[in-house]
Parts: sequence; structure tokens; C-alpha cells
Amino acid sequence: MTGLDVEVVRAKIAEWERDGVIRRYKAVVDLERMRQVTGAETVTALIDVSVSPERGTGFDGVAARIAQFPEVRSVHLVSGGQDLRCVVTGSSIHEIGDFVARKLATIDRVSATATHFVMKAYKDDGVLLIEAAGDHRLTVAP
Repeated sequence: MTGLDVEVVRAKIAEWERDGVIRRYKAVVDLERMRQVTGAETVTALIDVSVSPERGTGFDGVAARIAQFPEVRSVHLVSGGQDLRCVVTGSSIHEIGDFVARKLATIDRVSATATHFVMKAYKDDGVLLIEAAGDHRLTVAP
């Protein structure tokens, strides 16, 4: 696809892995199908966090602290009404609520949170999680 020699591509991938450009390889899991197969519940929430920035480091210190929690899947500095957006997973809405109340909201400089629960995922990390619609047109005969 790149038009490059296989060995050149292998060397570039090895270099990117060594330099931390490629951080890891992962599977994209369809949590709804996993629930159907295993019965295990997983709840995902997007949590917007308002933060008072710290002199010298801005939002980095609070973001780094939030990122350390095992429930947190990702943390991003965003534009708009809030400062950070976190993706958090848990086994129930109650578990995520407890995380917000006991861990997230108690961090110094966190002034507000807004939690949005994911009801259904249609695409995750570039992978469609829905079946493509079939062609339901009638065949045309000559």
C-alpha cells in the first residue's frame, strides 16, 4: 500500500515502537456482543471535568492524576464549556457514580463534572460496531 520495500516498513515500525510513537497494539471490543456472550456488564461514561488550572503546569497535573485511576480509559484536554473529557468504564452506573463522587470530584482544582452515559456504541476507534445494511432492492429482470 505504501509503495515502500517491506524491509523499509519493518525498520520504520521497529523504530516507532522503540521511540514510543507506536504505544501498543490493541483489540477493539464490542461491549454489547461481549455482554451477550459472557453476561458481563460494562458501562461506559464520558465525563466532562471543569478544572482551575495550576500556575506553571495548567491542566497537566490534574489530568495526570485523573489518568492514574484504573477506571479511566482516556483523558483529553478539550475546548468548549469544560476543560477535560474522560472516558470511564465500570460494571454499573452506580460504580461510575461512586467513582465521580469519591475520587474524581474530590481532586484539588476540580470544580465541576458532567457525566454522560453511553447508551449504545456505533463505531469505536475507527471500527464499525453495527452491521452494514443489506441491499433490499428488488432485482430488475430484462
